[in-house]
Amino acid sequence: MDIRKILNIVKRWIWLWIVGGLLAGVGGYFISSQQTPEYQASTRFVVLRAAQTSYDYYSYLDSQQLISTYAQLLSTESLLQRASEVLGFPVKKGQATAQQVGETQFVELTVKDTIPEKAAAIANGLIEVLIEQNEQLQAVRYVAAEENIQNRINQAETQIAILQDQIKNISSATVEEQVQQVQTQMNELQPQISDLEYKISQIDPEFATNEQELLRFEYQATLDQIKPIMTLYQEIYTNLVVFGQPSEAGVTTTGQMDQLKTTLNLYEQIYISSISNLESVRLMRAQNTPNVVQVEVATVPDDPISPKPYQTAALSGAVGLLMAAGIVFLVEYLDDTVKTPDEVKELLGLPVIGLVGDLQSSGNGNKRKRTGMHVAYQPRSPVSEAFRSLRTNLEFSSIDDPLKTVMVTSPGASEGKTTIAANLAIALAQSGRKILLLDADLRRPSVHQQFDISNRAGLSDLVRGKFDISDVTQKTNAVKNLSIITSGSLPPDPAELLGSERMRNLLEELKQYFDMIVIDAPPLLVADPQILCGLSDGMIYVIQPGRTRALAAKTPLEELERINIKLLGVVMNRIPKNRGYYYGGFEYYSPYSNKSTYHHNEYDTNDYEVVESNQRS
Repeated sequence: MDIRKILNIVKRWIWLWIVGGLLAGVGGYFISSQQTPEYQASTRFVVLRAAQTSYDYYSYLDSQQLISTYAQLLSTESLLQRASEVLGFPVKKGQATAQQVGETQFVELTVKDTIPEKAAAIANGLIEVLIEQNEQLQAVRYVAAEENIQNRINQAETQIAILQDQIKNISSATVEEQVQQVQTQMNELQPQISDLEYKISQIDPEFATNEQELLRFEYQATLDQIKPIMTLYQEIYTNLVVFGQPSEAGVTTTGQMDQLKTTLNLYEQIYISSISNLESVRLMRAQNTPNVVQVEVATVPDDPISPKPYQTAALSGAVGLLMAAGIVFLVEYLDDTVKTPDEVKELLGLPVIGLVGDLQSSGNGNKRKRTGMHVAYQPRSPVSEAFRSLRTNLEFSSIDDPLKTVMVTSPGASEGKTTIAANLAIALAQSGRKILLLDADLRRPSVHQQFDISNRAGLSDLVRGKFDISDVTQKTNAVKNLSIITSGSLPPDPAELLGSERMRNLLEELKQYFDMIVIDAPPLLVADPQILCGLSDGMIYVIQPGRTRALAAKTPLEELERINIKLLGVVMNRIPKNRGYYYGGFEYYSPYSNKSTYHHNEYDTNDYEVVESNQRS
């Protein structure tokens, strides 16, 4: 579609867009105003980690993942349940949403509730619970390691005390007891070493993720702490087994005393190493435990975030306009009727020689049907000007070859061809020429209804030879130089009657009495118009814009082109007055037609006079 067509569509359907927008806007406002107000409070917190010696891309990814993890923690059931216990009222899932602010370490927590005070209290309460549980959440991974090291420290203290007593009093029983205790410690450490070595071997350094790389580092650090202790226990075991046996005399030897001192020294090293390892684990936990700090406290909101009746009404109105526009353009797209003169030229390849407004909108009752006399009684109306323009177009189209017979037809029924034929005949007669209006529609004639005259005798009776021309010709005092021959009685075979030689001879005879004959032919739905086309000098094609379908208008013309019929042009009939762009002079002449008066303000049935030429004087 070009811009003109779009503007025409907008002008024609503007009422639907306004109604659709208003209804949608009012409906949106009403629905929105009935909703319960909802308030939103927001707070911000930052997740801080201990300073790192190196910072690379993997560290950045780890930091971003950690922040996302904390944002997800705020919506877990356990945290919401704990917050409900602290606040004293339930916190529902879905009320709180947390989102990282850009690529920073800040997280924004938003809470929605129907009570503004509750929204702010929930936001601040969730942060407090998160800070409270942060230490517990991060310490879980280090609890087992701390317990193992603490057990070794306790056992080392016990062995140190025993060895110090054994230096004074040595016996085989105490040596065996120490061997058994060392063996127990070695049995506990060996599975830990094997498990750590297996976990380290399962992580490939080349393809490990950042999290796996951190786990591998922790496993290796723990292994490095346990292996030296295992070595010390092995040395103690060797000393006790090889050198720890008492002498035959039962007296402590110098070698046994040295062994006890050496073993005591080893246990002291285990004790010191375990203390150091425990401090290292605690330091590692402190370094890897993020610190959650609330940087912006949630305040009680003043205005609700929803509903917003005016905003909702505006959006609903816009949606209504879009839906109305979609409906309009869908209707226009599916509408295959001919609507504009440009479409007529494009689809039918014929010029538009007449643009006639809607005559059915004026008058009532019987007068409304008698639109065939409009030109006679409303000579200064825009429609009368349109018929005079049509008369002028016909005159210019036949300068070299004057028209004697003009047939008026249409592609379908009820498109106003009879009205066009009647008013055209009146306009031609007003120019001073003798005009005959011939009703050749022998199926559904209506000329006699337009002029409110008798149809007892007419064309069918004339062709059959029942009457002479003068017997069936009727005249009217309202229009000089205009004669009318109605259809007469309806024959059973209209096509055969119109195609007879008598009909051809009759038209030739009528040409001698009249300057021009306007033939009102049936629609092209039947074969009658094709017969009459061969008897006429030209054909006027009447269509009704917005009603006549393009295919229905084009198909009959293709058949007429095969028999070389002269198509004078198209007359667009019954154009609504709100479409002034169809006929440019309508809006210009309308003030004259509204103000002008004419001495005939009603259709007077007494103005018609039937002249029977069979009166013999």
